[in-house]
Amino acid sequence: MAQGSGSAGGATRALGLGTLLCLLLLLAHTADAATYTVGDSGGWTFNMASWTRGKRFRAGDVLVFRYSRSVHNVVPVSAAGYNGCSAPRGSRTYNSGNDRITLARGRNYFICSIAGHCQSGMKIAVVAA
Repeated sequence: MAQGSGSAGGATRALGLGTLLCLLLLLAHTADAATYTVGDSGGWTFNMASWTRGKRFRAGDVLVFRYSRSVHNVVPVSAAGYNGCSAPRGSRTYNSGNDRITLARGRNYFICSIAGHCQSGMKIAVVAA
């Protein structure tokens, strides 16, 4: 018995091709994302403001914060939190010593919330296109 290429078979193939195309686009976007170690070989430490100079960040890029977990942490904050060196109560605090944070489009701010650390320059502002 011969099989025809009815509309159900064509629809299934089209759905499969559409799904494959979406996966390929997702993989292509992921492959474009860059990973940056904050502070380069020195890691997440004091006087970080100049670390971002000369770097071009994009939404989806990953920042890796490496530091001694017994001494520091990383807290994503708003512009006000960055400028005032304060993390609102209930803020997400990273403290693994090897934290990976994906950048959102726009301005991204990070501080160390250990007393005095942010005031001593342990903070960065990153703009992601």
